[in-house]
Amino acid sequence: MGLAILLGLFALLTFVGVPVAFALGMAAISAFFYEGLPLMIGFQRIVAGTSTFSLLAIPFFIFAGELMLHGGIAARLIRLASSAVGWMRGGLGQVNVFSSMLFGGISGSAVADVSALGSLLIPVMKEKGYDDAYAVNVTVTSSIAGIMIPPSHNMILYVVAAGGGMSVASLFMAGVVPGILMCVLLGLVARWIAIRHNFPTEPFAGVKVILVAFLASFPGLITAIIVVGGALSGVFTVTESGAIGAIYAVLITALVYRSLSLKDFWIAVIRSVRTTGMVMILVGCASAFGYMLALYEVPKVLAAGLTAISDNPIIIFLMMNLILLMLGMIMDMAALILICTPIFLPVAVSLGMDPIQFGIMLMMNLGLGLCTPPVGGCLFVGCAIGEVPIQRAVKSIWPFYLAILAALMLVTFVPAISMALPNWISG
Repeated sequence: MGLAILLGLFALLTFVGVPVAFALGMAAISAFFYEGLPLMIGFQRIVAGTSTFSLLAIPFFIFAGELMLHGGIAARLIRLASSAVGWMRGGLGQVNVFSSMLFGGISGSAVADVSALGSLLIPVMKEKGYDDAYAVNVTVTSSIAGIMIPPSHNMILYVVAAGGGMSVASLFMAGVVPGILMCVLLGLVARWIAIRHNFPTEPFAGVKVILVAFLASFPGLITAIIVVGGALSGVFTVTESGAIGAIYAVLITALVYRSLSLKDFWIAVIRSVRTTGMVMILVGCASAFGYMLALYEVPKVLAAGLTAISDNPIIIFLMMNLILLMLGMIMDMAALILICTPIFLPVAVSLGMDPIQFGIMLMMNLGLGLCTPPVGGCLFVGCAIGEVPIQRAVKSIWPFYLAILAALMLVTFVPAISMALPNWISG
């Protein structure tokens, strides 16, 4: 009965439009009350959930991403991508994917990727004669690179939800190859569609133009090197790397590029504070919710249920992917990381999957959920920027979905794709 109250109330509150964080907290407190547990324990769990040192890196990563968005880094990265791959058939589609790979590694946010690159590229693609739905679809699906390629604050949430027993830097490295693989597959799909529909191409800019664009964007690219390299080398902790990355972003955009105005800086601060507040409330309430799930032994019951259906690890992993994909379509990504990790991670580990590999599989699943209705945040933002009805965008987005699913299957069943780089670095 207590579990029914916990899950039922959460589903009901989410259905009627209550924010996910508050739905988690209210459901958890109601279950505490039903079981006769002191409510003080529930609030202690909420506070304890936000008292993890690793979480301090999240506001710094978010702030650095906002500074990159409003400080002109995105525009320079687009010029670099356009000069390098814009000459191909449907070149702006390739530019879109390549820019997402570059900017995603700096901002660490899929929604920021869509907002920044979409605002710049979608209108240009429409003006050059590209189909507007194609422009939206390639922008939305390539934005998942912001989740996969480090630094990513969602990976920090996963480490916290997993109990903090793994290295954030190793998880960062594990996302590099899968993120690049996914972008390559998306680029191939974008080119195939462009050839089929005879979309326009751009003249080759020349090696000199590429070199100039690279030199102009290099100071911004250094941000990712500072954050990831500092954490991997042991010079900084992940939290310190995030703080230094944010300071560096201020210096580059304000003093080197001179493109960050006081107004833009203030906007970046406000958006960062708002996003950080939302994440921290979500983490605290999810901690109390997860405490009750553990009390009711939900992970153990789920593991027993999956193994009762089949004892074949391939079948179980496919079922886990399907469940995560379906959940990603209807719930916020951060909430699902905090809820699903303690449930599915023990099952995956018991079947021989490394926790780091499972984390990358989880990120890609939930990232795809950001591109799918009814709660696809990236899809909504992209359609709003491109002024394309969601129904029309979804009708033609399926080839990009297939590319991401192909990358997801490779990550799930070929451990070396996500594990080779962190294992090599760790020796």
